[in-house]
Amino acid sequence: MLIFTEGRTTGINRERLVRTLTFWLRPAFTLRVINRFQKIVGFDRSMALASSALTALIPLSILLGAVFVHYDAAEQIIGRYHLTGAGATAVSSLFSATDGTSVSFGIFGSVFLTISVLSFARAAQRLFEQTWELKPLSVRNTRNGLWWILTLGGYAVVTTLLSALLGGYALGLAAVVCQVPVTAAFLVWSGWILSAKRISRPALLPFGVVGAVLTAAYSVGATIYMPRLFTSSAARYGVVGAVFAMISALFAAMLVLVASAALGREVRDELSRIRRGHRPSDREVRRQWDKVVEQTRSQWRTVRKQISHRQNKNKNKNKNENKNSNP
Repeated sequence: MLIFTEGRTTGINRERLVRTLTFWLRPAFTLRVINRFQKIVGFDRSMALASSALTALIPLSILLGAVFVHYDAAEQIIGRYHLTGAGATAVSSLFSATDGTSVSFGIFGSVFLTISVLSFARAAQRLFEQTWELKPLSVRNTRNGLWWILTLGGYAVVTTLLSALLGGYALGLAAVVCQVPVTAAFLVWSGWILSAKRISRPALLPFGVVGAVLTAAYSVGATIYMPRLFTSSAARYGVVGAVFAMISALFAAMLVLVASAALGREVRDELSRIRRGHRPSDREVRRQWDKVVEQTRSQWRTVRKQISHRQNKNKNKNKNENKNSNP
């Protein structure tokens, strides 16, 4: 009797999992997420965020390296992605000051650095304003942008410490798992503070959870792919290659962030509809999937007919050519 009960429980859990996946991945919901991503011009927004991040982070990292003796941005990147050879050399050259000189920022340099950092904060702010359809605040939200920059620095310190302490366990997966709740909390805080507290933290929770999970998946993939990208780019273009690799890595990270914002917003809206009693029935969900399956099968049958027709046409053509060559 006990075995039967356990088997039944397992079956119910499996069925519930399948129903949950088919509900959240149903065509209607997927199309809403895609439309939301297109509405905020997701690829352009990702590139704008990546460009702003690159412009702000490189001079800021050099300045922090000069102020804090034990901080070395190049060493952090090299250790994080296990860079060697040309990739490590290019990154060291990019983030290091010229030998024998001290790093100092004049009035123009300080103004440029401040504008760059605030530009990155405003680019992130526009992401939340567009995704949640809020009235843009622009420079009127500068104070909250500064708070967010300070929080971003704290988040970077915490994740760096986790990577240093746990990066050697289970191929770095232990550090990635521990970073998930930290990333979720930071993303929720980011949306709340950059929207000038116009988006409530409960409303941002789906975005935080989705963003943290997708960021963890990206982190694992980047650990595998980034060393190859840095090495090949640096070997071909030198220090400029390291910049190309960094902008590529930042674009991928920001694409994950933008996609998470679109998905998180739609998940929040769907949960609100469910609480109001507007959840589609299982029959409606099944009908959507049946329609997609039938369309896929129809297209597959059409493609097979076209391939078969071309093969028969080529066979007849070859036969005619053989007849003509052998009278």
